[in-house]
Amino acid sequence: MRYIKTLSIISLVVVSAGLINLGDTPANINHGLTKVNVSKDAEPNLAPVELSDIGVMTASWYGPRFHGKTTANGEIYNQMALTAAHKSLPFGTLLQITNPRNGKSVIVRINDRGPYIEGRELDLSKGTAKTLGIIQKGVVRVKVQQVVINSENIPVGTLN
Repeated sequence: MRYIKTLSIISLVVVSAGLINLGDTPANINHGLTKVNVSKDAEPNLAPVELSDIGVMTASWYGPRFHGKTTANGEIYNQMALTAAHKSLPFGTLLQITNPRNGKSVIVRINDRGPYIEGRELDLSKGTAKTLGIIQKGVVRVKVQQVVINSENIPVGTLN
């Protein structure tokens, strides 16, 4: 009986403190996101996307030593994000990187400068390298295409 009384008190405290809202079900929890109502007749606002061949580049990957440090564009580096470093492409440039050995492809965003090792043209995040299946290889030749929106390259941060 004492056990049931203690359990009842704990349950009452948890519900009273708002730690559990009994009315919330997975379907109506919004996780802090703003609800947007869209008419079923709404036309999608789609931007034409093209891929512009840049060529084949020698790429390596970087990760653990730089994880959590500031990148050249000022953001905190996340080694598992789909990002890359290039010496001169504008920050926010989107690239489709393809591993010709296995056909795997991923779109990345330029957010850092590098690589600073001669003969390498692109430094991929660890997450990108993992997606492309090149973690073990380390340095590979990859096909690089620039993602072009509306026939212009618009860095991600400038889209409205």
